Amino acid sequence: MSMKKLSLKTIVIVLLIVGSTSMIYSNTHFQQKDSISKIVATEKQRLIDSVKRVHLEEQLRVLIKKEDAQKKNAQSQLDAINAAESKNLAAKKAHIDWLQKTTKGFPVVGVNRDTLFLIHSRIGATTAKERAANVSTKIKLLFEDDFFKRDSFAVVQSQYTNDIVYGNTIIMSVSETDGLWYGTTSLGLAQHLEKTIENSIADLREERKVSKILMRVGLAFVAIGGVWFVIWLLGRLHRWALLRISVKKEKWLKSLNYKDYTFLSAEQELQIIFFLLRLFRWVVLIFVLYIALPIIFSIFPISQHWADALFQLIWSPLKSILISVWNYLPNVFRILVIYFVIKYLVKIIRYGFREIETEKLKISGFHSDWAVPTFSIIKFLLYAFMFVVIFPLLPGSHSEIFKGVSVFIGVLFSLGSSTAIANMVAGLVITYMRPFRIGDRIKIADVVGDVVEKTLLITRIRTTKNEIITIPNSSVLSGNTINYSIEAKGQGLIIHSTVTIGYDVPWQDVHQALIDAALLTETVLPEPQPFVLQTSLNDYYVAYQINAHTREASKQASIYSYLHQNIQNVFNERGIEILSPHYRAQRDGNETTIPSKYRAKDYKPPSFNVNIEKDESS
Repeated sequence: MSMKKLSLKTIVIVLLIVGSTSMIYSNTHFQQKDSISKIVATEKQRLIDSVKRVHLEEQLRVLIKKEDAQKKNAQSQLDAINAAESKNLAAKKAHIDWLQKTTKGFPVVGVNRDTLFLIHSRIGATTAKERAANVSTKIKLLFEDDFFKRDSFAVVQSQYTNDIVYGNTIIMSVSETDGLWYGTTSLGLAQHLEKTIENSIADLREERKVSKILMRVGLAFVAIGGVWFVIWLLGRLHRWALLRISVKKEKWLKSLNYKDYTFLSAEQELQIIFFLLRLFRWVVLIFVLYIALPIIFSIFPISQHWADALFQLIWSPLKSILISVWNYLPNVFRILVIYFVIKYLVKIIRYGFREIETEKLKISGFHSDWAVPTFSIIKFLLYAFMFVVIFPLLPGSHSEIFKGVSVFIGVLFSLGSSTAIANMVAGLVITYMRPFRIGDRIKIADVVGDVVEKTLLITRIRTTKNEIITIPNSSVLSGNTINYSIEAKGQGLIIHSTVTIGYDVPWQDVHQALIDAALLTETVLPEPQPFVLQTSLNDYYVAYQINAHTREASKQASIYSYLHQNIQNVFNERGIEILSPHYRAQRDGNETTIPSKYRAKDYKPPSFNVNIEKDESS
């Protein structure tokens, strides 16, 4: 067990001595090469002797109760090692004394630019010059610290050095080599330098205490004066801007009109500009005051924490926002790429469907009037796909609140849009069924009129009385639709009307009269020729139906009106009475129903015939 402990301690000692050797070598690397080689050889021998000394000390503890000869042997070897160590230390000091004649030290400068002490050796990778500069900078910062306390200095021993510490800040580290340069130990030199640094700062702060207070007061007055000047200048600029705009308002400001409607008059625009100027003035004023207060508070030590609090009040959330925006920039670029890809894809698809709509591009089985609604569906699907892809990239999309709101909106949409969705589905079906187009004269249920608008949700019809009737597409799909315009441009729409004529008029005359009346009607086509159908033989009259072709489906009301006028005129001219729907005629004592201008000049109403039969038996 003793040998194991000995080995562990021996390793630790070896590491410490190797570190010391490398430090010495690094400290003197810039000196003459021959001297460095001697020091290195000496340190190696010192290392061997140190290990051997530790081993012998351990043996002495083990062999306390053993023979005196062994004890004396071990003690003599230990004395030899101690003597060698002292010799090596003396050689090292002698070498440093020789280096002091040729090596330049680097000064540590105080606040007054006076040299406090010199640093000759490096520590690790830091040169003597860099060490001196670092210590000078830290001394200056300590002097400028408004909360400086001289009792916060301390010397702390570390593994290889003794550190001069202020609070939690290491001012400088003092190595064994530094101590040899000053002919003392590392700890003694560190304590001496700590007092030197402490006194230089404390004494100078005491000397400048009054002047520093006066300087702070002066800076405060300068800051207040600067704020006052900025506020005064801001007020002058505000008044100048108001006056300038008021003078030039007739030239600069014009009413914002669209057709006959005025969105903003020149006077209203002037009031808006004045409001924006006042708002801008107050924003700048608040910003100036917010910046000025931390500056003034930071001048005096007692109020410096107020300055930090005010500054952090705005800067902390602003910094968080800026950091969040910076971290979100990759997602912004992804969203922009997705958006522009979908946008230009939609443009390409729009171009293709526009060619189909204008019939420049013809696809078998795909009608040109399907182009617009089909493009609308594809565009909706593409943008819906874009939203689905972009949604996870939106800020806060993974938060529970965002998810809850999304679910709530989805439920509302589901509950409130059942009818709308039914109308949209019906609108799609109607689009591809093609029962009518914009401008067609149609009849849906009891509504007759021209189609003026057709969307996914509703169909709007203008009646002959200029009434706009809106019909949900679900109602259109569930009922019957009569389209008067589809065949009007081809074979022609057949208009028809029925009259009833008594049995006493030959049917040939009625047929010819109806055909002639139809041909006299404008917009009625001579080919195919009008024709008559006898639709019923009633008790007192015969029903005749005139049928004629026309291409003007949207003018049915006027066509029927002119047709009926012509039927009346032709029938009256030809002495045919229209007994519609049921007219009971008694010719004894009753005038004919034909207007007087169509009667013969010598026409007289018949008189009543009374026949009296006498009973011969009486």
